[in-house]
Amino acid sequence: MTKTTLSPIIAGTMNWGVWDKNLNQKEIENMIHVCYENKITTFDHADIYGSYTTETDFGKAYNSSKIARENIQLISKCGIQMISENRNNTIKHYDYSKKHIIESVEQSLKNLHTDYLDVFLLHRPSPLMQADEIAEAVTQLKSEGKIIDFGLSNFTTSQTELILQKTTVSYNQVQFSATNFEPMMDGSFDYMQLHNIRPMSWNPLGSVFRADVPQTRRLKNLLANLVSKYHLGSDTILLSWVLQHPANVIPIAGTVNIARIQSLHKAVELKLDKEDWFAIWSESMGNEVP
Repeated sequence: MTKTTLSPIIAGTMNWGVWDKNLNQKEIENMIHVCYENKITTFDHADIYGSYTTETDFGKAYNSSKIARENIQLISKCGIQMISENRNNTIKHYDYSKKHIIESVEQSLKNLHTDYLDVFLLHRPSPLMQADEIAEAVTQLKSEGKIIDFGLSNFTTSQTELILQKTTVSYNQVQFSATNFEPMMDGSFDYMQLHNIRPMSWNPLGSVFRADVPQTRRLKNLLANLVSKYHLGSDTILLSWVLQHPANVIPIAGTVNIARIQSLHKAVELKLDKEDWFAIWSESMGNEVP
């Protein structure tokens, strides 16, 4: 069971830094406050974001925000070794050695100006990962109070089972949305519910606003009607669709649009009619349910 309580929607910081929006310290501080004031108190990080710079940028902004540490939750990940001017890697690879996991967490703590991570995740599975070694690192980090809960990201059920045999797994961050609904079909969410693993969803709006293909056209046509019915935006309706799955999914919202952030919590309060939930799934598939 998890020891942490995360906000119903998580703020994703991947695009806050040099990878996309390139927010300065004052702008990041403002984003933290906007999220906090709109009931989004959990912030999702990874060591690689911004080519190993976004955690540091966020940490400086958080330090000047004066928001009490116990009032927010910080997530970070490690494992991906990128080619970057900030690392000596010559090829993209993964590292889940005990030494690297511990050093990565300690670096994230330093970057984020905190003493602990509420949740620490392994970013992507590696064919060379040793479950016993991972468990040793997690046990040590928990005993030292540097992480509270441990989880995975983008792990299949069999990969999760491998780690779960050695240490408690509380979260798995996967891609899930109306256009990427495989986790509810391939047994991933069933497995997570059976083992008290809470899913987080990255890219919870899917490709609805990013692609112009038959699937997204069908969904946009349906959403136009649902917007009129519920008097809420399409993004709010799509997030509500994710939230209504019984696996108790937590969406990670990467927007830095203040108006959108202010409306995100409406998705938590919205309860789609069951037929509307199934209509979204049906339009995504392009056919009625089996």
